[in-house]
Amino acid sequence: MRIAIPKEIKVHEYRVGLTPAGVRELVSHGHEVLVQQDAGAEIGFSDQDYRRAGADIEALVEALFDWGQLIVKVKEPQREEYQRLKADQCLFTYLHLAPDPDQTKGLVESGCTAIAYETVTDAHGRLPLLAPMSEVAGRMSIQAGAHCLEISQGGSGTLLGGVPGVAPGRVVVLGGGVVGINAARMALGLGADVTIVDRSIERLKELDGIYGPHLKTCYATNEVVEGLVFEADLVVGAVLIPGAAAPKLVTRELLKQMKDGAVVVDVSVDQGGCFETTRPTTHADPTFVEEGVVHYCVANMPGALARTSTLALTNATLPYVLALADKGVKTALKSDPYLRAGLNVYGGEITHPGVADSLGYPFREPGEVL
Repeated sequence: MRIAIPKEIKVHEYRVGLTPAGVRELVSHGHEVLVQQDAGAEIGFSDQDYRRAGADIEALVEALFDWGQLIVKVKEPQREEYQRLKADQCLFTYLHLAPDPDQTKGLVESGCTAIAYETVTDAHGRLPLLAPMSEVAGRMSIQAGAHCLEISQGGSGTLLGGVPGVAPGRVVVLGGGVVGINAARMALGLGADVTIVDRSIERLKELDGIYGPHLKTCYATNEVVEGLVFEADLVVGAVLIPGAAAPKLVTRELLKQMKDGAVVVDVSVDQGGCFETTRPTTHADPTFVEEGVVHYCVANMPGALARTSTLALTNATLPYVLALADKGVKTALKSDPYLRAGLNVYGGEITHPGVADSLGYPFREPGEVL
């Protein structure tokens, strides 16, 4: 199969779809790989590294998209990218379609097959291709939030770990999934007062078993969320409903009651965000202030730590890329129900219920369209 790896064009996005080691594996299976010039240069993967792995290098993105049968990316395609896609191509990347009607319309009109990393599942119902970036984003949310709490960034001037004789900052994590547990872990490591909120009693029991009295756990009711957010110095939004828009857990009215200079980091921004005041930002201009609260809502947080993120992502995605290339896209999707759960768009049809429900499209079962 012909596999194309374009250079990411989203603002300050330096990750790349596959490392040279991943390319070498594909080439060893008899596949052809074309990498756009300088696709990994910013994170230490040179064109020469890719050539040594067996890839060819292409300067023109138009030629790369024309040539590829399987397009492997990191972030959702931008307008100029999805306008290049054709019906006989498969796109494998993060899509986050629910809050993005323009991208969804473009993919539907292209007729391509679009498989979303974030909705691929495993036998335990987990999201193995979302997990590595969720780990990075969760850990990064605390260092970003701690930075935003500095006076120079508009924050209240609170040190999360406190010092002897001064109480630590209060961190509230909304959601006990992969993002949430990694955020809590980092905040605890800094010495903060950390509370994690979730609607799963089993998950809260699990977290209590791991961290004991060091981590406070609360069942998520409106009253509990309101009380915790009101007192928080830093709130991390870590809520996920696979494929669907994130629920708005913190309203503008609640935000008005928070401390001036408090910080919210909305890791759920890719799915629309869990704060009513959320709007996507970039690494070039990551924050804004609403109702006296600093908002950090960067939609590609792991892109700031692009080398670590690319290595972790390739470890997770490579077996699926190999399956798609070795078996062919349709056969791979038919034979693996967990990969098939990642199918969001096929032949002009929406094939994920969360996307269809969020954007008002008719839903087609993947098994039917295949």
